[in-house]
Amino acid sequence: MDIDVLGALSVRENGISVTPTAPKPRQVLALLALHADQVVPVATLIDELWGGRPPRSARTTLQTYVLQLRELIAAAVARDPGGAVRRCAKDVLVTSPGGYLLHAAGGTIDVCEFEQLAGTGYRAMDAGDFTAAARQLRDALSLWTGSALADVQTGPQLEMEARRLEESRLCALDQRIEADLRLGRHRELLGELTVLVRRYRTHENLHGQFMLALHRSGRRSEALEVYQRLRTALVRELGLEPSAGLRRMQRSILMSGPEPVPGPAAAGSERLSRVG
Repeated sequence: MDIDVLGALSVRENGISVTPTAPKPRQVLALLALHADQVVPVATLIDELWGGRPPRSARTTLQTYVLQLRELIAAAVARDPGGAVRRCAKDVLVTSPGGYLLHAAGGTIDVCEFEQLAGTGYRAMDAGDFTAAARQLRDALSLWTGSALADVQTGPQLEMEARRLEESRLCALDQRIEADLRLGRHRELLGELTVLVRRYRTHENLHGQFMLALHRSGRRSEALEVYQRLRTALVRELGLEPSAGLRRMQRSILMSGPEPVPGPAAAGSERLSRVG
């Protein structure tokens, strides 16, 4: 079974989609897919579908949704192209004591691929191999085709999972940009960071990286403008001032002229002294 959740939901068995169009069965499949090869308790599925106000028929209705999913799976697993009998639908969507389990049977799962690639990238960062880190993290991020579960109606459980995945994506993105900065690729990052700081108006790391990239590109005044826009957004939306580290960066940029472009080995090692 192949599972994609880093964008639109797509679950395929034997190359055939088993993703329902109806919203509630789609929620059930999404939650099972996110926890492939693990038992998802009935109580968790009910909470996802109805929150704190499940109907009296919740368990029966959930069983109906599971039956609908198994019908889709049965059509996909009936026979393989060679005519051999494949596993049955109940082998794929398994009823376990207290819950249900979606058996991936060694198929591809984009979340697992993302986590493996990102983990390799983080280890390369820790080892100071910024070229490998940038490559691995870029490959991990390329698996995303949109927001996680972009076309799924989300209840409390899926909403929490989507937030967790988005935080993982931002962490990988932050580290990939950091690796590129350390390789002296500040000019190449300007366009991407322009978009990112507009999307994430109060994300301090992204704004700090944008300030650094601008400063190293000889655009000191624009770097200072980025700081002021961030401070305005933080104060207005969160009632907070920028962090001490970002304030130090702003002061360093104020006191410095355009910084010489560092070579790949030295780039970003001081993070603008990290500016100073």
